[in-house]
Amino acid sequence: MSNQPAPTLNRWTVLTGSVLVLLCTGAIYAFSVFAGPLTAGHGWTMSQVMLAFTINGAVAPIPMILGGYIIDRGGARWAILFGAILFALGFVLTGTATTLTQLYLYYGLVAGLGQGFAYSGCLNNTIKLFPDRRGFAAGVITAGMGAGSVIAAPVAQSIVKSSGPGAAFVRMGLVYAVVVVIGALLVRPAPVGYKPAGWTPPAGAPAVENRTWRDMLSKPTFYLIFVMLGAGAFSGLMIASQLSPIAQTSMFGITAGTAAVLVSVYSVCNALGRFGWGAVSDRLGYTTAVAFIYGLVAVSFLVMLTVHSTVGFVIGIVGLGLCFGGVMGVFPALTMKTYGPRFQGVNYGIMFTAYSIAAYFGPKIGASLGKWNPKHPGSGDYTQPFVIAIVVTLVGLGLTLALARMTASKATAVAAAEPNRVGAGS
Repeated sequence: MSNQPAPTLNRWTVLTGSVLVLLCTGAIYAFSVFAGPLTAGHGWTMSQVMLAFTINGAVAPIPMILGGYIIDRGGARWAILFGAILFALGFVLTGTATTLTQLYLYYGLVAGLGQGFAYSGCLNNTIKLFPDRRGFAAGVITAGMGAGSVIAAPVAQSIVKSSGPGAAFVRMGLVYAVVVVIGALLVRPAPVGYKPAGWTPPAGAPAVENRTWRDMLSKPTFYLIFVMLGAGAFSGLMIASQLSPIAQTSMFGITAGTAAVLVSVYSVCNALGRFGWGAVSDRLGYTTAVAFIYGLVAVSFLVMLTVHSTVGFVIGIVGLGLCFGGVMGVFPALTMKTYGPRFQGVNYGIMFTAYSIAAYFGPKIGASLGKWNPKHPGSGDYTQPFVIAIVVTLVGLGLTLALARMTASKATAVAAAEPNRVGAGS
């Protein structure tokens, strides 16, 4: 059976449809706009509200792995459609939540499961169609996710201000329901072994074996990449979940209105970082790009620790936004390069568990140690969470350098063995 695409498949149309879907599901990164109003409106604490965001990220491996299994067998459109509609439903239901249990069920579980199915389908199916530009494709797809909060943050802020957070969730969820269906209908599954017309792998490029998830788990590289992904996502999720509260502490003294604008700034940088670092990684190499990302994260936190002003805060979140986007854009391509495209759906679903672990610890550490209280303007101090984030980042940097050395050693060994194989066959 031929592995070449059907004549009607247009990978750019699939890319467009996937981005449309993720522009909607990316609203999860605007949660900090809802967090303050939810605490004030219901009398919940910030830690209690943040648990909904934590659950949303923590359930991601379930739909990522299950969705990956479906995607690897040609069911990308159905996985995306199911997940996207489930996400929109969860968003609408969140607007009706009057108890913490309902908040956790609707936003954390329903929207989280839906977002995971949609994200897995859009990402892993699309990058299979771009073997020539993996980093670029992963960057564009994940940039759609990041850009979703650029749109969602000011819209949510406006509706929350006039009608409350419940109305914002309901109205936005209904719009999302329409858009995600349109986007999903543009998707086509990537054929096994797809190659764009006229493209051949670069001469001298090492062959990549397609490894199943069992093979992947048997490799030391998996555990390095796994911890690297978790370390990279940790700081971004901490900031994404609580950017508005952090801005309003005595450390920076920024008003709620300005903080909402800065949520959008962070989201723009998040989106740009996904596209930019994804494209850069195609040229520099994935581990080199990740090493630079970790370095910039550490510098950004140092600025926020030492420059307690609006300028210092802006510099910090610009750097952190670009880097969080870079982590989300580079790691899918790094996983595919390391373990092959055939089983990317399941493989990256398992790898993405690291994100969920970070989604638990990042926001939780930030909320519990930051101690921001919306009823007391200027309260809170995020010095400890920032220091912890720097330590986690440096661990990720060390592991990245170890992976780079391991990869270079393997490449040298393969190159050294090549003349022997040629000589033996002559």
